[in-house]
Amino acid sequence: MAPKVSEEYKNEKRKELIKAAKKVFIEKGYVHTSMQDIMDEAGISRGAFYSYFDNIDHVFIEVLKDDDKKDVQYFVPSDEGPLWPQLKRWVEEQQYHIEAIDQTLLFAKAEFFLSSKYVKNKNNFPYISERYNQTAEAIEKVLNEGIRKGEFRPQQSTHSIARYIISFIDGLMLDTFQLGHKQTKVKDQLFVLLFSLEKIINPVHLTSFSRSLPLQ
Repeated sequence: MAPKVSEEYKNEKRKELIKAAKKVFIEKGYVHTSMQDIMDEAGISRGAFYSYFDNIDHVFIEVLKDDDKKDVQYFVPSDEGPLWPQLKRWVEEQQYHIEAIDQTLLFAKAEFFLSSKYVKNKNNFPYISERYNQTAEAIEKVLNEGIRKGEFRPQQSTHSIARYIISFIDGLMLDTFQLGHKQTKVKDQLFVLLFSLEKIINPVHLTSFSRSLPLQ
C-alpha cells in the first residue's frame, strides 16, 4: 500500500509547481507553454503533475491567482500612520514593476486574454472577472477607510476612483511592454497619476495646507 501523503505536503508541492509554471509562462508566454515544459521545469512525472492540475488553462489560472495575491496585499491598510502615504508609496513602487515588465506575466496574460479559448468561452473562466473585482474592491476599501478616518474627502466616488487607478496602471503596463519604459516615461506618468489622485482623493493634509496659506 502506498503511503498517505499529508495535506501539508500536497500544499507545498502545489506551491512548488505553481512557482515552476510561472517561471515557464514568463519565459515562453501562454501560447508556447506546454504541460511538458512545466513538468520538465518542476522535475515531476506526468502522472504526479496531473494529480494537481487538469490542463494548461487550469495551471495558468492558478498561477494568476498566486500572482494576484501580491497585488491585493498591497492594499491592506496599515494601522500605523495616515493612508495617503501608503497609497502614494504603492503607486511609486509600480515604477519598478512596470520597468521590469519583461520579468512579469504580462505577455502571457495578453496572449491568454486574446486567445480563442478565453474570448469564445469567457463563462468558463469566472476568475478573470473576479480578479478585477477583487483588486478594485481592495483599493476601494482603502479609500473608504480614509473617508471613515476623516483623511480623504474624494471628489468622485471611490468605486470610480479604484477602477480609474486599475485602468491607468494596466494601460501603462501594456504600452511599456510594447514600446519600452524609456519611451513611455513611466516615472513621469506615475507622477501625473499621483498628481491627479491627490486632487481627486483630496487627502486632509492638502486641506490643512491650504488653510495655512496667507490670504491674498
